[in-house]
Amino acid sequence: MDNGGYGMTQMNTQNNLVFGLDIGTRNVVGMVGYLEHNRFKIVAMALKEHETRAMLDGQIHDIYKVGDTISAVKFQLEKQINMELTDVCIAAAGRVLKTINVHADFEFEQETRINQEHIYSLDLLGVEKAHEMINDKTSDVKFYCVGSTATKYYLNGYGINSLEGHKADKIGVDLIATFLPEEVVDGLYEAVNYAGLSVASLTLEPIAAINVAIPEQYRLLNIALIDVGAGTSDICITKSGSVAAYGMIPSAGDEITEVIAQRYLVDFNTAEKIKLGASKKKGFVSFKDIMGLAQKADVLDVRETVDEIVNRITQETAKRILELNGGKPVSAVFVVGGGGKIPFYTEKLSKELGIPKERVALRGEEVLSQVDFNVEGFQKDSLFVTPVGICMNYYAQKNSFIFVQVNGQRIKLYDNNRLTVVDALMQAGFPNEFLFPRRGKELLFTVNQKTRLARGSVGEAAVITVNGRETNMNASIEQNDKIEVKESTVGKPAVITIGQLDEFKSVVSFVVNGKKVSCPKFAYVNGTLQSEYYEIQDQDDILMENFYTVKQLFEFLDIDITNLDVYVNNVPADPDTKVYENFTVDTKEFSFKAGEEDGDEDDLISVSESKSDKGSHPEADFKKNPADQTTENPENGGDTEQKKENRDITVLVNGTAVKLSGKPDYVLVDVFLFYDYDLSTPKGKAIVIKRNNENVEYMSPIYEGDVIEIYWEQ
Repeated sequence: MDNGGYGMTQMNTQNNLVFGLDIGTRNVVGMVGYLEHNRFKIVAMALKEHETRAMLDGQIHDIYKVGDTISAVKFQLEKQINMELTDVCIAAAGRVLKTINVHADFEFEQETRINQEHIYSLDLLGVEKAHEMINDKTSDVKFYCVGSTATKYYLNGYGINSLEGHKADKIGVDLIATFLPEEVVDGLYEAVNYAGLSVASLTLEPIAAINVAIPEQYRLLNIALIDVGAGTSDICITKSGSVAAYGMIPSAGDEITEVIAQRYLVDFNTAEKIKLGASKKKGFVSFKDIMGLAQKADVLDVRETVDEIVNRITQETAKRILELNGGKPVSAVFVVGGGGKIPFYTEKLSKELGIPKERVALRGEEVLSQVDFNVEGFQKDSLFVTPVGICMNYYAQKNSFIFVQVNGQRIKLYDNNRLTVVDALMQAGFPNEFLFPRRGKELLFTVNQKTRLARGSVGEAAVITVNGRETNMNASIEQNDKIEVKESTVGKPAVITIGQLDEFKSVVSFVVNGKKVSCPKFAYVNGTLQSEYYEIQDQDDILMENFYTVKQLFEFLDIDITNLDVYVNNVPADPDTKVYENFTVDTKEFSFKAGEEDGDEDDLISVSESKSDKGSHPEADFKKNPADQTTENPENGGDTEQKKENRDITVLVNGTAVKLSGKPDYVLVDVFLFYDYDLSTPKGKAIVIKRNNENVEYMSPIYEGDVIEIYWEQ
């Protein structure tokens, strides 16, 4: 047959040729066709039986023998259409089918008009949720999703038949997802690959069959579809406008054939011919037994032979239908597949279900009314419902889903014509952190009670290849691409020293005997003084002091203050007195007469004093104060004055009443012992202090009821 007009090497061409394979237990049916004006036109067909029992109950047992059968069918089809076939659509039987019913929701950030991409994304959310559920239940077996059906959609919480075109804040879906063990799917893929083909789409056999046998307008009715094959009977239930359940029983035509083989002492293939011959109403079937003797079997005798096994199969099928339908019989049953042709199958099934026999019917030519068989040697038959459905499923998925591999795992993606590597990785559940360069371990610590974070260095990005060629995450991907990802690396952990902190790099300045002195800050780590070379550890508590003690200051200046009187802001100080930014520090030096070990006031021979009030700062630890000291009175011969009694006063500071206590007299700097005002961090050009609206010095006296203002000049 010369079909040069179809001479394309890919299915997704302008002519939309599709190659479908129904890999059954007894035979492999191949079909090539195209869709035109809602009619599927078949241009090539081939059927070949397995030479051995390479498949049992819908499960591939010998991958390479099945692959050989697929190769033979592929070769026959290529001869018919004069072109090479590279991609194929297949379906899996439901021998170990698992179904999960889920509900999934998606909320938009703002009201959005729903399009097909939103709907597909919603369906994928449902499939992902179902996948998580089935993995939780059967963690020892890895399942692969082979099909899903939305049973109901929701628009802002209300049920709706179609979401597309509506505006919504939230959309939802009730969905049935169907799963098979990964090894079942692997077997199918490997057999197909062995035959030199790539899988273009994968569906479930009952899904393929129902799309042909039960149009959407019939799904309002409670109908059961049974695809009776050689090894399995796949079941699908519809009601309320959608598919409600999937199921199967591991019993079908092969069990009937085996009974015939035992009864008439023939091989399996001969028994299969006898079974087909018994579909006649009366007459005889001729054959040779294993002894080579010619035999004839009355079709009535054949039917009587298989009666018991047909009863058992229909009983099991009816029981499963009732389970899937909530314990109630369905309104009607459609039967497809070669196994359903056995005499009295439909009658016995109707009896088991308790429904009229007219409502259980073998569906073949009547459900293929939109299909044109433009091939010789084939005619419309229930055996071909599923292969046609497999081909039609490709068109349903075309421009909707593609399959790729991510590190050997097959991934199904919604094809929006702009898919990239990162889309596949996200769908595969590849962790985001393994895609991008990862930083080394971070350090979390505090500096002056403020949390700091030091980040580790950045590692290397993930290495990505598509079909063996190195690329990036934004590279486009296509059907059957093989993506390999080597996860990103982790950088070196964070390392930082005290000396690298900005707080340590700054200095604290004092005025010492009239000269400005700048000193580095001290760093205490977890209460211990540390140098600038200390490497900060995780959870370290660092205190960067903005003061020196008198002892630390003069040790830094390398000055011995053993014989010095020290004043901080004109107040006598001891070695532990704290000296803050811009505080003044003054000293008085005493010398003693030669040869004398002790000295008193009469021994003083020289006094040098340097004082400066410029830039003085009140936040010292005032352990001594002139108001607390006794003074000499020259008029009474140097006797000490009677010490005054302590008294309390109240002043108004920045509008707040502040009570001062513990002294007989007070100066302005005493306010800071009772009023909290942060002067350690400059917030302007200079500090302004007023008493009763007049500028005053820190040592100015204050009295009961004084009004004091303290602020930074801007």
